[in-house]
Amino acid sequence: MATSAKRSTVYLDAALHRVLRIKAAETDRSISELVNEAVKQSLTEDAEDLAAFKDRARERTVSFEKVLREMRRRGKL
Repeated sequence: MATSAKRSTVYLDAALHRVLRIKAAETDRSISELVNEAVKQSLTEDAEDLAAFKDRARERTVSFEKVLREMRRRGKL
């Protein structure tokens, strides 16, 4: 574990904790390593989503209602 690690108390659902313990044992990793990896992955996905939103900010928007009307007009609904 990194030397700059901080201790934190996290309350997990009992079933989730059980599965994490089993996965940790099977992969020879700690629960902390698994949780850190999952949090990093989640934050990376959030960063990618924010970048995509920024990239698409100037795109024209179409209302849901307009899309439905157009699909009905074309016989798709």
